[in-house]
Amino acid sequence: MVRFIRHEYKLLGIAAVAYLVSAYAYFGQGAGGPTSFWIITAILLLFFGFTWVWVHIGLRHQQKRAQYFSIAEAKPYVAPANSVIVIENNGEARAHPDYELWRPHLAGSEEGLGGENVIMTYCSMTNLGMGYKPEIENKKLDLEVLAQHGNNLIMRDNTTGEPIQQLFGTRERDGRKGPKMQEWPTFRMSFYGFEKAYPDGKVFINVPSKNPLIWLVDFFVNFAFSWGIHKQGLYEKPIMDNLSHSDSRLPAKVNVWGFNVGDDYVCYTKEFVIENDNLINTKVGGRDVVISYAPIMDSVGVYYNDTGKAVTQIDFFGESDQGKLTRMEALKAGIFWHVWVNYFQDTAVNRIA
Repeated sequence: MVRFIRHEYKLLGIAAVAYLVSAYAYFGQGAGGPTSFWIITAILLLFFGFTWVWVHIGLRHQQKRAQYFSIAEAKPYVAPANSVIVIENNGEARAHPDYELWRPHLAGSEEGLGGENVIMTYCSMTNLGMGYKPEIENKKLDLEVLAQHGNNLIMRDNTTGEPIQQLFGTRERDGRKGPKMQEWPTFRMSFYGFEKAYPDGKVFINVPSKNPLIWLVDFFVNFAFSWGIHKQGLYEKPIMDNLSHSDSRLPAKVNVWGFNVGDDYVCYTKEFVIENDNLINTKVGGRDVVISYAPIMDSVGVYYNDTGKAVTQIDFFGESDQGKLTRMEALKAGIFWHVWVNYFQDTAVNRIA
């Protein structure tokens, strides 16, 4: 898959030339029979044509052209209890409903978020939205959605042709520990909570195309995602079982809030945080961390605690009895357990100090 992503158009070009040679042999030289030629043509149209349309038109990203609307404008499209994925900077907040992100997988705008080049990346198989600055070593990336592997999104940086796995944010050639995109604090909350916390916030709505052919493609793509994602959340087994590791500490499709400090990986279920009075003080990678749940916002938050003292009270915004705490940038909010543990097998689960 990595090899194909790197050389997509080269390989497609070789295939096209081979087909043209076969067409010349059939039409120009009378070689072969009509049955075999037209069967081959139909197979190629299905394997190459359908796949190309699905990826490059059906999943066309919106890295720089996503449309954001006021909360009042978004209300007809988003129910109050719906979970939205939020990024915020300098008082500017954006909410992204999962189903609006199903098709584009990438959402951002030319002007950025509060003056920063920040976009949302999304994988429906993983149930994961991650905010990123689409830059590596101060060079901007031109990202495109290409595939999924291990139930996680794979993008391509078109400036280099290199695949990038969403969970790592590094180019494939550089490995997991190579230079990476900067993660941006990303968290989940209810749309009702978003309205209370950020009354001037904006909401991503994937506006239908006015082109009837594109609209038709989008309709079928959205239908396929609706069916697939419903099934992914309904059954224990992944609908695309291409994972290399499993772990029975939690049910496969439980949502966890996973993060790391250095090489120390931990994850929590929302239920566990609630059972511990909505507040956990712990240590991850040698650093004090606070995990909390804000009931009104229906949001699990993870914050760095560099005060040297345990926190006994904290609100959704990180204001605590020890001062304001900073949100954890590495949080993967609501990711399916079976995907999290596939990539981070040494993870701790529901760690208490």
